[in-house]
Amino acid sequence: MKEKFLKLFQLQQAFPENTECGHPQALKENGNGTQYQNIKRLVRDYFEAMEQATPDTVGDVLDAYTSKNYLWRGVYPFREQKGAQAVADVFWKPLLKSLTHLQRRQDIFIAGTNEVNSDEQWVMSMGNFMGLFDVDWLGLPATGKIINVRYAEFNCVEGDKITQTGLFIDLLSVMDQAGVYPLPPSTGKHYVYPGPRHHNGLLFEDAPPEEGKATLDLVNEMLGDLVTLNESGAMGCPPEVLERTWAKDMIWYGPCGIGASYTIPRYQKQHQLPFRNNLKDKKFNGHVCRFAEGNFACFFGWPNLSNTPIGGFLGLPGGGNPADMQVVDVYYRHGDKLSENWVFIDIPYWLKQQGLDVFERTKEIFNPQLAA
Repeated sequence: MKEKFLKLFQLQQAFPENTECGHPQALKENGNGTQYQNIKRLVRDYFEAMEQATPDTVGDVLDAYTSKNYLWRGVYPFREQKGAQAVADVFWKPLLKSLTHLQRRQDIFIAGTNEVNSDEQWVMSMGNFMGLFDVDWLGLPATGKIINVRYAEFNCVEGDKITQTGLFIDLLSVMDQAGVYPLPPSTGKHYVYPGPRHHNGLLFEDAPPEEGKATLDLVNEMLGDLVTLNESGAMGCPPEVLERTWAKDMIWYGPCGIGASYTIPRYQKQHQLPFRNNLKDKKFNGHVCRFAEGNFACFFGWPNLSNTPIGGFLGLPGGGNPADMQVVDVYYRHGDKLSENWVFIDIPYWLKQQGLDVFERTKEIFNPQLAA
């Protein structure tokens, strides 16, 4: 069996989708040497202004930094919003009212040219929003205690305005911290995840282009290995397949509901094999944004992946309803191996398509006066 896999790897030339997490065809080198200082500065100024904003002024801040045709994409229940005022009303005002003294605590900050559309330049920030959960939010009961909202934010800059945003937050993590976690126990371990081990993720200065190329080349190799495995028809995955591109002590920081895993054997047991074995009809749908800088690569889709649960994923029965997944991946390359991977999946949206609205159900149970 091992010889069969190795032969398939040697023959594999193309890089189609990776149905493990909805990855695309091969990520390509961004070799144009473009400098990203201007867009980085604009986004950092925007972040600073947003941190000083109040529920009454946040709309003005958004209006100052975004274009007239601004498109914002977020997790369920926010989804797509158009224009600064709609984004303020639907997302930022309620958030700032509920999570007081809100801070953005960044772990990774990179910029690059979008491989999906080379006319676009994007900036990605990942980390945690931290505040005091003082007022009920989305029907979730306030705790009066500190809370971390894990996020990955993608901003497309054209000229001197932000024209698109993809803002992904882990709302199941918020529910877990608030004591109203709605799902069975997870296979991995959810906690407040750290940034990269070597604390080198804030690329306020542009990284050498050759470093980004090395990162993308390694991600391409990893994707090709997984596609070859899928084409072999195997349900499992020999660990030596992952060892070609992943460090043996790799860390996979999955969304709350799945959790994090450490080392290749635990990653396979706690995420890869449950994902492979409990979902069928996996189809890659493409990405909105994909780029890399230095030792980091990232992308998101809308949606990345479609699949159908057959029972067991997230500890839930299989309803047979096909559903879409919005997925974010952020990779860290250390040396010649992928070392860490932060993943966001809009699980509440995926569950909504299965007929379960975790926010409405939680509100009815823990905040019945709001559900009335």
